[in-house]
Amino acid sequence: MRRFDSLNDSGELTSDLFEINSLEDEIKVDHRCESLLRIFCQYQIDERGFSPEDAGSQARGADYLLREFIIGDRRENLLLISPGRIRQFAGNWYITKALEPNVQELGTILQGTGEFYDYLAGFGLVGAEQAAKIKCHCRELDYYQQRIESFWAIEGGGFAAWCAACPVEP
Repeated sequence: MRRFDSLNDSGELTSDLFEINSLEDEIKVDHRCESLLRIFCQYQIDERGFSPEDAGSQARGADYLLREFIIGDRRENLLLISPGRIRQFAGNWYITKALEPNVQELGTILQGTGEFYDYLAGFGLVGAEQAAKIKCHCRELDYYQQRIESFWAIEGGGFAAWCAACPVEP
């Protein structure tokens, strides 16, 4: 198994390193996630032959979803997330938080996220089934495009119904 020396003294990656129970934990997890994404980026370059630009784009995509939504907003362990969190992010949270939500930007975020979870599964850090389901949600761009369009078409009191169609659950 690849060692993750930049994340902790033992170089072993365990899910407890990403548990968030306090603001201090959240800060530590955020830094660990950033380090893990740097390792992922370098892996994409060294092992998969990606250009630095493409590897960086994937890492930035995963970074936004993980550090803003999973860690910052949901305060969840990124190794233990439900695959449905991806759909909640892309079909609701991203659309309501981005200044100008668009499927091109969202597609880049989701592509990087899917590749990141494949990477984690390759090292046994998440289950293969979990990674496959996450990747499946990352590919639903037509659905997310429809969600963006319906968001911009909201009139009157339609926001609650729009949110209910793809809620961000606690």
